[in-house]
Amino acid sequence: MAKSARHVVVTGAGTGIGRAIAVALAAKGSSLTLLARDAGRLEATAELVREHGAQAQAIPCDIRKRKAVDLAFADATARFGPIHVLVANSGVGGPNAAGPKDRFDDLVATNLVGTYSCLRAAERHLAPGPAPRHFVVIASILARIGVANYTGYCASKAGLLGLVRSLAAELAPANVQVNALCPGWVNTEMARSGLEGFARAMNSSYERAFEVAMQSVPLKRMSEPEEVAALVRWLVSKEARGITGQALDINNGAWMG
Repeated sequence: MAKSARHVVVTGAGTGIGRAIAVALAAKGSSLTLLARDAGRLEATAELVREHGAQAQAIPCDIRKRKAVDLAFADATARFGPIHVLVANSGVGGPNAAGPKDRFDDLVATNLVGTYSCLRAAERHLAPGPAPRHFVVIASILARIGVANYTGYCASKAGLLGLVRSLAAELAPANVQVNALCPGWVNTEMARSGLEGFARAMNSSYERAFEVAMQSVPLKRMSEPEEVAALVRWLVSKEARGITGQALDINNGAWMG
């Protein structure tokens, strides 16, 4: 398969923010490798990317399994060439509670350890410089604040910010920019599922749960996935040349640092 000038890898590309990012980066002849667990959803994203004029390949991968990650990135590079951009978006959400059904281990294994595996795999297959290469990690507003019963999610997302800062310092001599985004509420399937759970806990409607959730959001709205994607697109552009080791917030004012 022909190799283009710019190879972009997006993990968690099957739905929501990951899908929007993949479509946003499908420009200027890029080739996109899309990773996620759900092969059907992943191929649907690949078709959207192709409709926007880019080459795309879908590689099902569970990022909790480091060997599978290594094989996926090696396969991606063999087909589309060395990697210029990695957007590490894969993750799982939801609460966890102490006890026999505690999901803490899985949340950390996916969101933090799995992301680390992807970053290191991409590093081994980086395109040569001297032009900048980019790693963008999708964290969360819950990397900034604590929420009851979300210990695993908050801990894993906060850990990503430390990972980004350390890796940015480590890879700066190679001219690799490493940054994170911290979205707040985004209009995705995961957010809607969370609000549905909130509504059940309140014994109320989805609409009422939304109103309550927006009480702590000054702009009283969710972001759309395309808004997060536009920020990613800027971060991997020439206009963001001086930015590395940063966590950029997009949350409609819900957290102001």
